[in-house]
Amino acid sequence: MSSSWKRKAYNIAQMRRLAEQTLPKPVFDFADGGAEDERTLRRNETAFADYEFLPQPLRGAGDINLSVELFGTTLSLPVIVGPTGLAGLFWPDGERATARAAKQAGTIYSLSHGSVCRLEDLNDPALGPRWMQVFIYKDRSFSIELTERAQASGYSALILTVDNQYLGRRERDLVNGFSIPPRFNLTDVIAMAGKLAWLRRMIPELPRITFGNYIREGQASDIKALAGRMQSLLDPEMTWADVDLLRKIWKGPLIIKGLLHPEDGREAIKRGVDGIIVSNHGGRQLDGAIAGIDALPAMIDAAEQKIPIMVDGGFRRGSDIVKALALGASACLIGRPHLWGVSVAGEEGVQHVLELYRQEITRTMGLLGVTRIADLSPHFLNRRKAN
Repeated sequence: MSSSWKRKAYNIAQMRRLAEQTLPKPVFDFADGGAEDERTLRRNETAFADYEFLPQPLRGAGDINLSVELFGTTLSLPVIVGPTGLAGLFWPDGERATARAAKQAGTIYSLSHGSVCRLEDLNDPALGPRWMQVFIYKDRSFSIELTERAQASGYSALILTVDNQYLGRRERDLVNGFSIPPRFNLTDVIAMAGKLAWLRRMIPELPRITFGNYIREGQASDIKALAGRMQSLLDPEMTWADVDLLRKIWKGPLIIKGLLHPEDGREAIKRGVDGIIVSNHGGRQLDGAIAGIDALPAMIDAAEQKIPIMVDGGFRRGSDIVKALALGASACLIGRPHLWGVSVAGEEGVQHVLELYRQEITRTMGLLGVTRIADLSPHFLNRRKAN
């Protein structure tokens, strides 16, 4: 592949544009879209503008160190690759390609419950530290099964996502008639004249696209059946008792993803949870939910420095990452940006995305007058007052 795309992908927004040019519209919108009116999706990105920097340039910032430690693992970049479903729809073996890129960048890869590959397929120490995402299902034995499989396959932490008790209404998918595997009408085919690169590499793969972790012996394994099974397993009656269940089974760090209310943060700590990811599911579930960066300070206060607090949602600049770290986040997770990267150039595309964050974080910290992540604090931020 020509590397001319790198000159065009000079920031995350440009990488998004390249992904939009590369992918069929239904596939691009599947990753890019949010729930209902997409208010939370937009707020996730615009909320960062409410936090302004207060730099101190005479502190001496010539040797900047971006490393952080999480659960005994040292990362060279405070940006974690978050779980996103069906990465293998965007690039052949997309999950493995993304995991390799994360390893190269010195960070963690998180595998989605809804991956194309099976979680065992990434049981490879050469891929670096990996976290595994699970849900609470109506069939609790399946939640236990995935947890035990992750333990046996060497995943170092378990992400329990809890804001999925109902499936958000993603109206772009409804308008596009999105399905797995994708089906294209005549209008779609005409519009795909410029999507030949994706078509060439993915047409042989489409019959193999599946939800690998949901395949069970003796049950239908086609993607349509598995998607229906996945949705039917979502449980609106899950409670903190289910967190207790996984806490007893999982022997490593247990991280809850999808908390926004500080009361839930305090309860999670009481239940023995080891980390929290402040998240509104990328604006794909409850439209109108608070932005992650806006919910972060109260969650930090609730945690009282007892456990790491991470955050995701709308990070499109390294400066956004720095703002979250200054507010007290231990690290930040990205979702859509690494899907855009893998869509454009596979492993190399994800490497490029992570390198963009590295360069922008380094530059922002230098301009602030800070050399270590641990030295960031709200001291360097001004919260703009609402008009």
